[in-house]
Amino acid sequence: MSTQLNVGFVGNPNCGKTTLFNAYTGANLKVANWPGVTVEKKEGKTTFENETYRLIDLPGIYSLSSYTIEESVSRDVILSDDIDVIVNVVDASSLERNLYLTLQLIELGKPVVVALNMMDIVKERGMELDLHRLPEMIGVPTIPVSATKKRGLSILMHAVAHHKDKKTLGPLVHHHGGSESHPHDHHREYAMVYSDEIEDKIDILTKELKKIYPDSSNYRWLSLKYLEADKKIKNQYPLSLPPGFDEGNEKEIIKEKYDFIEEIVDEVVANKSEKTARTDKIDHYLTSKWLGLPIFLGVMALVFFFTFTIGDWLKGYFEIGLEAFSDMTIKGLTAIHTSPLLTSLLVDGIIGGVGGILTFLPNIVILFIALAFLEDSGYMARVAFVMDDIMSFLGLSGRAFLPMVLGFGCTVPAVMATRALETKKDRVKTILVTPFMSCSAKLPVYVLFSSMFFGRNAMFVSYSLYVLGIALAIVTSFVLSKIDGTKATHSLLIELPEYKSPNIRTITIYVWEKVKDYLTKAGTVIFVASILLWILLNFGMTGYVTDVSQSLAASIGKILVPVFKPTGLGHWQIIVALIAGLAAKEVVVSSISVLFSVSNATTAAGMSTLITTLSGIGFGSVNAYALMVFVLLYIPCTAAVATIHRELKSTKTTLLIITYQLAVAWFLSFLIFQIGSRIF
Repeated sequence: MSTQLNVGFVGNPNCGKTTLFNAYTGANLKVANWPGVTVEKKEGKTTFENETYRLIDLPGIYSLSSYTIEESVSRDVILSDDIDVIVNVVDASSLERNLYLTLQLIELGKPVVVALNMMDIVKERGMELDLHRLPEMIGVPTIPVSATKKRGLSILMHAVAHHKDKKTLGPLVHHHGGSESHPHDHHREYAMVYSDEIEDKIDILTKELKKIYPDSSNYRWLSLKYLEADKKIKNQYPLSLPPGFDEGNEKEIIKEKYDFIEEIVDEVVANKSEKTARTDKIDHYLTSKWLGLPIFLGVMALVFFFTFTIGDWLKGYFEIGLEAFSDMTIKGLTAIHTSPLLTSLLVDGIIGGVGGILTFLPNIVILFIALAFLEDSGYMARVAFVMDDIMSFLGLSGRAFLPMVLGFGCTVPAVMATRALETKKDRVKTILVTPFMSCSAKLPVYVLFSSMFFGRNAMFVSYSLYVLGIALAIVTSFVLSKIDGTKATHSLLIELPEYKSPNIRTITIYVWEKVKDYLTKAGTVIFVASILLWILLNFGMTGYVTDVSQSLAASIGKILVPVFKPTGLGHWQIIVALIAGLAAKEVVVSSISVLFSVSNATTAAGMSTLITTLSGIGFGSVNAYALMVFVLLYIPCTAAVATIHRELKSTKTTLLIITYQLAVAWFLSFLIFQIGSRIF
């Protein structure tokens, strides 16, 4: 009976690591967090020669020497017994940018197999790689693959299977000989050999480590960490070093690694001068200081054009289906003489609540397809680069914009992504403003109210909310940087990948995962919220009520009417819908439908009825825009709040953040209503 082999996929961001991982595992993934930290991990399984392999997709990283959470998690997992073989996924079209991590992984002492991904792009650019010379120089198998076209997958797994027990490198063939100042020939043992000065220090440290820690392994790597002043290793393996021993060699080690990488590239890559011509030409405009940001805003405007035009067209068919299903359910329940109370629960509460949310699925799918297309093409990395100067001006690291971009999809992973920031102050400020990004859960609210009150201008109204969220995040960050007097100390270090045609399989898996999350939420959180809301609307202090104004929900809403009246939202039904939206922002739509007793409010007939009802209580277009702004800015969903608390490990800070968000939402809605009602 054989044991299961654990294979870790490690690589730089945008190297195609996840695409390769998906090619093996498909959509059958297990997604969770690493124990003790909220960094997402993905696991899957594949079979090769009747053996099952457990594949682990580690966070995308540039180095094992930095101290971001992702880099620490990857290093800890690789060093643990949880990984047997490392598959280092490398962008073959950008070897010089990927080999630094490769050399670090080889130095860890575990079996490493290099997957030279994007070989199809190498060929397209007229480049050539010497696939015989590369493994000679680094001492590990290098397998050419194309994750997008699923080429080389069997050969790569074959290399993994046959390299799993290999603890030494080789055969190593360098053009330079060994150094006579050492008792043994380092060039025959290690791919990366340093200067005599550093090698002498490694020998001294290795001798001391072996003496004090005889049960440890890979003394060379531990010695290098000492010379790089790695605090974690120095605390774990304290040493008494000779007087005058200088440990500060991190810069020299980095420089010598890059010197060796340059040597590798010169020997292995041919025609590399032609490879960046197209990318540089496009980047001249997309990363321009003056054009970069306007182009990004234009691209997002185009995304919203498709989200509304195509999405609304498809949404119409969903609405027809929902209306037909509701009518059929009513007829069926009537035929079996179901009580009116149960019929109301099933039709008005559950079908009206959950079904109304599902009609927005086409808009959500198109938005995610667009975001996945931009990410996989390499454009979103450019957006982060363009925003670096702006973020630095705001007193934040350029890395802070990456979580904010993720916020357009969902606040929860966006908050988790702040672990890539190096200081707690940066993390708190970024977490504070990230919920201002319009997550996909807010889109149904925008679609419904902008369609009802703004007609053909619905797309522009919704787009303005996305821009407003970004603007408020910028203003908030700027004010905070002036208050605490901090300046950005960590500039953005990000690889700008070569542009490529998005992979349909990768996009499909990404969109399906997001749609599955949306459907799961509809079947759990929104389902429960719809039932609870129905109960609050149909029961009062004396039991079942037929007059909704006497219900528990009405009692709660009426208490808060004076607080919300200056914002144009002083109607108890609107207030209750906003409270229900704390469970999930989509619930605001289904709640409005139930609270105003409008069946299938998302259909054309339903929206017409809802407009008439709202107009009857004095709720017009200005109120509608104030409502959308409030939904944009007020407290995020309970899942996001729980994530914020878990990340910051502080109840006080979490409460301050949600209080600030609620205050900003009230104040902006107040300004919009007070000014708008006087103009229009």
